[in-house]
Amino acid sequence: MGISTTQQLNRFYDLYQKAEVVFTKELTATIRLVPKQIYIRCKGSDWPCIINSTSFLGAKVIIGAKSSIFGQLQKAGNSVSLRFCFQRPDSSDLTTFYVSGKVTGMGPFANSPDLMLLSITYSQRPPDDMIDILGNLLDANVNSARRREERIILTPDNMRRLGLMKKETLIFIQGVPRKCILRDISFSGAKVIMVGVAAFLKNKEVTVRVDFDDPREILGLKGTIVRTEDVEGRKDLVAVAIMYADNGVPMPYKMHINKYLTQYSKKQLEIDSEKNKEETKENTQEKGKENLQPVAAAKQNPGSDS
Repeated sequence: MGISTTQQLNRFYDLYQKAEVVFTKELTATIRLVPKQIYIRCKGSDWPCIINSTSFLGAKVIIGAKSSIFGQLQKAGNSVSLRFCFQRPDSSDLTTFYVSGKVTGMGPFANSPDLMLLSITYSQRPPDDMIDILGNLLDANVNSARRREERIILTPDNMRRLGLMKKETLIFIQGVPRKCILRDISFSGAKVIMVGVAAFLKNKEVTVRVDFDDPREILGLKGTIVRTEDVEGRKDLVAVAIMYADNGVPMPYKMHINKYLTQYSKKQLEIDSEKNKEETKENTQEKGKENLQPVAAAKQNPGSDS
């Protein structure tokens, strides 16, 4: 993802400074946190730890109950620094930084006698890199609910802004892959054009494969076909409206959509929608049937390149 401006960083900090980010497996992968490179520093020495959660004001980390850090904490007056490490997109380089703070609480983690949960209150505003990474994540979560119905028509310019590799993709209908063309996408769903019979498609469970760049990733979005429409001038084609499942939207997808919507006005989205109505007939007629023939043979994994 791109670097945020100073104005955006200040907005993220003001809006989300108290919001706690819990590091699930999916979230850790999405923001490319490197868990093995997370350390807590005290009196010039580093101890490995597991970061449980953070906000822009403080963090909670897990550390062994018998760690030698506890003796050093007393000497340091509970002053520490927490080291963060992130993998940069499409690069082997790492982004690392320390955030200074004080241990303001501790206790057993999940009633385990072997693990301790330390609460750290930051003594300074975190570095811009941290505000950028977590701010974009939090902003995408908020807007995925607030702007869930705003559709993005997939014009060439919009695809470039989204980092969408191509319109042509696969839709898996009850596990069976079929070729389709993406027409528009949103936080909550998508519309695709495909060969098929409308009566047999409605209410079917599907997975749509979406191919993004920057960073390069192929995402599978689970949902249900809620509506079908005729494609003017093409009796062999049907436009299919898909509503994503509540738990079927990966965090990276939300971040791609949010990046676009925060840079592009709602008014322009409406202009694109009207323009698309005029161009739909022409565009669909230009697409050869060969691009939309059913995919033969075995089932494929929606999240693979196969």
